[in-house]
Amino acid sequence: MTTDPLGLTFSALADPTRRAIVARLAQGEATVSQLAEPVDMSIPAVSKHLKVLERAGLVEKGREAQFRPRRLRPEPLRDLAGWLESYRQFWDAKFDSLDAYLKEIQKKDTPL
Repeated sequence: MTTDPLGLTFSALADPTRRAIVARLAQGEATVSQLAEPVDMSIPAVSKHLKVLERAGLVEKGREAQFRPRRLRPEPLRDLAGWLESYRQFWDAKFDSLDAYLKEIQKKDTPL
């Protein structure tokens, strides 16, 4: 088991069901029953997915009377976005260089 926060986030989001849960929670908090409804899954199965998301810090449990609604925590997603941004900048620079190179080659191949 990894304790690397970024690794936990990637691992938690690797599953499409967990990504669907995160997408639903981005719209607002929901109970386990509400989360189980659209994915046609048992409440215990959804609870297992929620535990993975909670361990990764993506979801937290609230308390409203007898209900325990879950809500999305944005911090791990911000960290993930920041990490990805550095690679986006890297690839943007590489694509800009490639574009410039291709334009240079096209100029040489164009007859006068």
